Amino acid sequence: MTEVKGVPFVDLVTPHVELEEELVGVARAVLRSGAFAGGPIVEEFEREFAKFCGSKHCIAVSNGTDALRFALMAAGIQSGDGVITVSNTFVATVEAIVQVGATPHFIDIDPRTFNMSVEALRQFLEVDCDRCERTGLPLHRSSRRRISAILPVHLYGQMADMEPIMALADQYGLIVIEDSCQAHGAEYQFGEEGTWRRAGSIGNAAAFSFYPTKNLGACGEAGAVTTNDENLAKKIRIIREHGQGQKYHHQVEGYNGRMDAMQAGFLKIKLRSMEKWNKERRAAAETYNRLLAGADGVITPYEPSWSRAVYHLYVVRATDRDDLQKYLGELKIGTALHYPIPLHLQPAYVHFGYRKGDLPITERLTSEILSLPMFPHILPSQLEYVAEKILLPAGEGGPRGRMRGTNVL
Repeated sequence: MTEVKGVPFVDLVTPHVELEEELVGVARAVLRSGAFAGGPIVEEFEREFAKFCGSKHCIAVSNGTDALRFALMAAGIQSGDGVITVSNTFVATVEAIVQVGATPHFIDIDPRTFNMSVEALRQFLEVDCDRCERTGLPLHRSSRRRISAILPVHLYGQMADMEPIMALADQYGLIVIEDSCQAHGAEYQFGEEGTWRRAGSIGNAAAFSFYPTKNLGACGEAGAVTTNDENLAKKIRIIREHGQGQKYHHQVEGYNGRMDAMQAGFLKIKLRSMEKWNKERRAAAETYNRLLAGADGVITPYEPSWSRAVYHLYVVRATDRDDLQKYLGELKIGTALHYPIPLHLQPAYVHFGYRKGDLPITERLTSEILSLPMFPHILPSQLEYVAEKILLPAGEGGPRGRMRGTNVL
């Protein structure tokens, strides 16, 4: 094996070095244009990203959290409403719900995909809710709160099971906002016709983050909303521009949520490499899957037949996860926890009344998940090094003696 001395968790340098001349050219063009906030470059990126996602509209905004918040606002989610979502996600998912005045209703996840459980969603709507006689919308039985929306998260680069989610949303009259912040280019196959559709093209709207570590990352903060609803797109454009449809004519109270032209230009250049980078991530995941197939106490990611994941993160389940992470750290192999404490148990959200044991699958998985190194330019020798160290027997300094066998729910 090629000599490897450690593996970084992510590499944000190599792709920017490869594209350096083009990126510098963008910066130069923006500096000479004087159009720094919004403008033609932002509009060009919006058109190209909408096409990439297979949606009719893209509205570029300042970050992924704004994208989620603006989508919820434009869809009419308001104070007193309830939004069904998951707890195993980054905090921005729930921040956006709370910041529009709504309340998150957490449901459990599928133990294989780590995404929203369709059965848990169905049970929540059928068992925990009544139907409002006036609106037909679900009413949460204990709080009497109107349930208005579902916010599934396409976690780690794999889409939630959208066909039954959309069917339940249609049955109960609910808005669906996709949290696609980790799923740029991920695909989902619909039913009998076998049509593949991308994240951001299925729900009423979808939110994307272009934080630097994402599959499509800016050189700073940026985000976007995609939608097929022209009216929704118009509302989001107004919200991001201080609530004005035309300058100094404020239709609603809005936000300063524009994307700057420099970031749009950078994203436009990097978007050309997205297909290639996602293929490289998938190839790396396939290599990990093959190499780790025999690892005791480690379960590799599950990808259903209806999914084409883009592996924003490569997340395994491991018994004695903390020991394994420490062991890999000693070998200078970068790892991370996404996410160690589920949101329903975070101090910031204790007032929602959830307790330990309310979401047993979520809580168990968050004690087992470990993100291994994953980025488009990761070398085969680096993948082999990571797998070799995980597979190394305890007698040879490996972790297997510390791990208590396989772990199956």
